[in-house]
Amino acid sequence: MNPPGRRWTIAELNAMDGAEFTRIVGPVYEHSPWIAEATWARRPFASLDALHRALSDTVANAGEARQLALLRAHPDLVGRAAQAGTLTASSSNEQASAGLDQLTAGEIAQFQKYNAAYRARFDFPFILCARQNKKEAILEKFPMRLERSRVEEIQTALDEVAKIARLRLEDLLQG
Repeated sequence: MNPPGRRWTIAELNAMDGAEFTRIVGPVYEHSPWIAEATWARRPFASLDALHRALSDTVANAGEARQLALLRAHPDLVGRAAQAGTLTASSSNEQASAGLDQLTAGEIAQFQKYNAAYRARFDFPFILCARQNKKEAILEKFPMRLERSRVEEIQTALDEVAKIARLRLEDLLQG
């Protein structure tokens, strides 16, 4: 596990063997270290942007089955894992940054209702970059996204995963 607060340079990541790179970069994608593992061979990365692009390309070229597995690896916002305190540290911090750890009972019920409807319609959790939103905005986006097609929503969810990964990479890397 990456020591809390430890930040790496792009040169240090480029010098890592595949196992170490996967251990450090793998958590950028929720429970999906295969993305870092598959991207490692594309080193050296010139910058954080180049690394993010390479990781995003791995996801884009993974095929629908692996993309859906990636989406399904994400927790529901204010879902069972959040209520049980079993989110990853990154997910917990991200949900807290949106105020999702400070909800009323009514707001929790609203999130759970939307989560259930979304999962029933799309068969993966509603994914939104919580660090770029607040609870009110998130609740407003649920009904709109529930109206989209499955193809549109898969792409939207993957775009949100890319935003989450970018922010997590920024947390991981120096400068």
